[in-house]
Amino acid sequence: MHVDQITLKDIGLFQQEEGGSIAEHINFTRTSGGKIQLEKYLAHPLSSISRIQERQDAILLFQQDYAFLEAMQITNGTVFVMDKYFETGVNYIPHHPGLLQAYWYQFWNQQDYALLSYSVSHFTLFIQELKKWMLQFETKQSNPVIQQWIQKMQPLLSNVAFDSLPVDAKNNSMLQNIHWGHFFLYQYKTQTRLLLQYYYEIDAIYSMATAMQNFHWVFPTWIASNQPLIQMEAARHPLLEHPIGNHLNLDSQQNLLFLTGANMAGKSTYIKTIGLVVYFAHVGMGAPVSQMKLTLMDGLISNLTIADNITKGESYFFNEVQRIKNTVEKIKDGKKYCVLIDELFKGTNIQDAMKCSIKVIEGLQKLRHSLIILSTHLYEISDAISIHPNIQFSYFETQITQKELVFHYQLKPGVSQDRIGYLILEREGVVDLLDHL
Repeated sequence: MHVDQITLKDIGLFQQEEGGSIAEHINFTRTSGGKIQLEKYLAHPLSSISRIQERQDAILLFQQDYAFLEAMQITNGTVFVMDKYFETGVNYIPHHPGLLQAYWYQFWNQQDYALLSYSVSHFTLFIQELKKWMLQFETKQSNPVIQQWIQKMQPLLSNVAFDSLPVDAKNNSMLQNIHWGHFFLYQYKTQTRLLLQYYYEIDAIYSMATAMQNFHWVFPTWIASNQPLIQMEAARHPLLEHPIGNHLNLDSQQNLLFLTGANMAGKSTYIKTIGLVVYFAHVGMGAPVSQMKLTLMDGLISNLTIADNITKGESYFFNEVQRIKNTVEKIKDGKKYCVLIDELFKGTNIQDAMKCSIKVIEGLQKLRHSLIILSTHLYEISDAISIHPNIQFSYFETQITQKELVFHYQLKPGVSQDRIGYLILEREGVVDLLDHL
């Protein structure tokens, strides 16, 4: 699934929100390398149902063996010590020294020997823990993701040298420490770095499994079809502490959702939620929904945050037009896209905005291969576009009780008629301030 940088920013995957980024929210990796690998997985949604399901199955297998994975002792401290040992210049470590030569090395290189012996204990733990992982997961090679790791790691961990590797290096003799210090630094450095990378990949999948378990996310059901479909129940934004779930049901017969509601009623959050849910599904993770069905989408495109470009002399409205133009040029190719548009044409006057919005909606609704969610504050245009049976109308209601606003954040069928701008102006004391100037 193709996703550009603007869309990634719009849905807040890596962008810092008040409560942190989405990527940080689901980061349960144990190592900094695992975190980098997780971000790589998140930045590259998959492009086939088979690859998505392979990753889903790997995550499910990790969930089934979660207690074992939780007990693994490889930490960020472990890999930090290993990296530091590789990168720090120590005096040459003798190969197969005699006892006297070993004593001399320790005597003349006390700091290097201290680093060496401490590092060997971490290398030993790392290798032994990976061997345990191999034993635990070798029966699960029907999953291609796990099979690939085992096929890559098995020859590296089956090196005959490891037959004499102690289970615990804390009681190593001086000769043993020097032997293994030499081995990992001069003979097995490249291979150990490969093992580290494979572990980072395992760590990233462990993080996905942990996030799904902690937040009660569920896997979507994939539908193999050339016709687009997105159905979800109780979709919720992952950063909200007390989210209210909402639904979505779009297909080629009803491919455009016309969304209305007052400011702060929940439109923008809902649109971002849909974007995140669709995105996570294509990454191969579960999503924050109670259930979901969808077809593979070729792209996710958003028009959520637009800004002036002072240096180029471009206005807000001009940039709105350019983003719409770029969107239409992309999605006219007949492929399946999920398109998110929030508050269309805020950068011009009402009459202009209404005319432009009707034209854009009239055009977009023709593209039955794409599923479009479009919010607007221009309730009046609903009559003009209601002639199209493939357009859904939904809104977020705002209730006013004694000049207090009550937001339910629950999607309802129809078109909003709420107009609360003046009430907010009055409630915040601006009207009173102006009256007493």
